[in-house]
Amino acid sequence: MTPQQIYFEQLGNTVVKALKARHFDAYYCKDRTEAAKLIQSLIPETDTVAWGGSMTIEALGLIDWARGHRKVIDRDKAANREEKLQLMRESLLCDTYLMSSNAVTADGQLYNIDANGNRVAALTFGPRQVIVAVGMNKVAPTLEEAVSRARNTAAPVNVARFGLQTPCASTGQCADCKSPQSICCSFVRTRLCNVPGRIKVVLVGENLGF
Repeated sequence: MTPQQIYFEQLGNTVVKALKARHFDAYYCKDRTEAAKLIQSLIPETDTVAWGGSMTIEALGLIDWARGHRKVIDRDKAANREEKLQLMRESLLCDTYLMSSNAVTADGQLYNIDANGNRVAALTFGPRQVIVAVGMNKVAPTLEEAVSRARNTAAPVNVARFGLQTPCASTGQCADCKSPQSICCSFVRTRLCNVPGRIKVVLVGENLGF
């Protein structure tokens, strides 16, 4: 293994223990192939699957896999904005919801910023299970650093991805703006999994997502 792989595995196992202490189911996988196989095994054949916007979930090939192997609520097939919003609402009652997290703290908390709120809404309540796939690049030593990562790394990159016009699109740094195009509308810290095991966190020993 490379030094980074060794580091990711050591830190990953530490974070898994911290997540389990907070009642999440948690796993560490050495790479995206192992992670994808694990996540597929966690989804019963009878489940209806939906997902939030996530470059990590796409990188793991889980969206295409779900379309071919499970019943899905596919927001990406919507004909227009209103239909997409309706599918996002329906996703809150699916069996398995797939997403990533903007950050995970070393002591086992999830931190997320959301624009529409559908992703954090599903994380908090609704789907029978939520599977959160997270690259080890998103692990932050403290909650404060997780917040900073979400605001100053994840948000500006996503703003650039969507081609939005906000202050961070110009500076690369959060300005705590009130721009009409701001994607930083809901800030959610998940410090415990209320229903033990409902939220399953899969840490992946690669740099994935933003």
